[in-house]
Amino acid sequence: MSGVRVHNETLMNLGLTLPGFVERSKVIASLPSLALLTLAGQIPDDIETVYLEVPDLSQIEGLPEEFDAVAISSYTAQIKDAYKLADRYRKSGTTVILGGLHVTACPIEAKKHADSIVIGEAEGIWPRVMSDLKSGSLDPVYDMRASNFDLKQAPMPRFELLEIEKYNRLTVQTQRGCPFACDFCASSILLSSKFKYKPISKVIAEIRQIKQLWSKPFIELADDNSFANKAHAKRLVTAIAKEKIRWFTETDISVADDLDLLSMLRDAGCAQLLIGLEAPNKNTLNGVETKVNWKAKRAESYLEAIDRIQSKGITVNGCFILGLDGQTEDSFDDVKEFVRTSGLYDVQVTIQTPFPGTPLYDRLKSEGRLIINDPWEKCTLFDATFLPSNMSISEFEQHFHNLIEELYSDDFTKWRHSTYHRRKIKDTVHNENQ
Repeated sequence: MSGVRVHNETLMNLGLTLPGFVERSKVIASLPSLALLTLAGQIPDDIETVYLEVPDLSQIEGLPEEFDAVAISSYTAQIKDAYKLADRYRKSGTTVILGGLHVTACPIEAKKHADSIVIGEAEGIWPRVMSDLKSGSLDPVYDMRASNFDLKQAPMPRFELLEIEKYNRLTVQTQRGCPFACDFCASSILLSSKFKYKPISKVIAEIRQIKQLWSKPFIELADDNSFANKAHAKRLVTAIAKEKIRWFTETDISVADDLDLLSMLRDAGCAQLLIGLEAPNKNTLNGVETKVNWKAKRAESYLEAIDRIQSKGITVNGCFILGLDGQTEDSFDDVKEFVRTSGLYDVQVTIQTPFPGTPLYDRLKSEGRLIINDPWEKCTLFDATFLPSNMSISEFEQHFHNLIEELYSDDFTKWRHSTYHRRKIKDTVHNENQ
């Protein structure tokens, strides 16, 4: 279940009129569940397997019922709908297995809606789960939090289960975790205690498997930080370059430090980098990370770094978070001015969201700042679920709506894109004359 639905009615209605906002929402919602496809790769051949996507509860009635077992994964924002789907299948006699980030964060809650739950990285235990399922001896809980799955053993995802024509991109994971520890990030904290890499040969095998189904695919690397290790990044990019694909990924701003790597990314077909800037100045970045203030130390180099990346013909999607402690009403204008000054090709602004299991959630709960204790359906990144530090909820939401309306307006979007293309032409002419 992967639909993205904003609950704030004003923002929802506003978003429907803003091309940039709608486009990003469609991208997020259209990504298949790489986790389920990966686990499907470990299911024995004698178990008939299908992959189904349920955008929302309105489509539950049309789903098949003749399953012996279903495995369900969902974002936190739709976990309550996922529970209703699970309850529906259990009522009909189907065995239900739940897993994923939210289940790992809230296992007691999830267990109420499942015959069995998998906590943590499921690949290391899934063959046993399937064996137990076949023998009728399924355990109520499979807890993998103390283990550390070796990505050398990663199975090939069952991409062939997808209706490929439905997607504008498919995902491949090259690594898991992140060396940084941002207090709002759930994935690195909950699923993997170590930053680790999948063997490059396996990454390339997955890309080639996708190419068998889709001759010229667009690939999104499903990593938290693809180029944190520059030496590994160069080996990976060198291998990807031979596949002649277009692709997108997420990384941190330090990618701009290595000009050779940037040139390699351009030549390897990298179309865009999504980079978590979080805020345009270091004052509000203090405390975002639980270990070091790395992003705060890098803030003053943001403009130069963005220019360096985009001058190589790689667009940057700069991501900002509103609602960080220390931000004021002026912070919204700061983001807008930074976007204009930097010439970012794309921009993503979200509301700080305390996902369960994160240090941010625990801190805001201890401070009594959560609006409700389990606002899972509002964990959309565009709905406020906590009390901001320097303004009321209504003031915060109004400023956020105003910022969204300006950043994603047709005129501003066209200006950002045309500014990038003019710069690209200028750089091309300059390089040819040298």
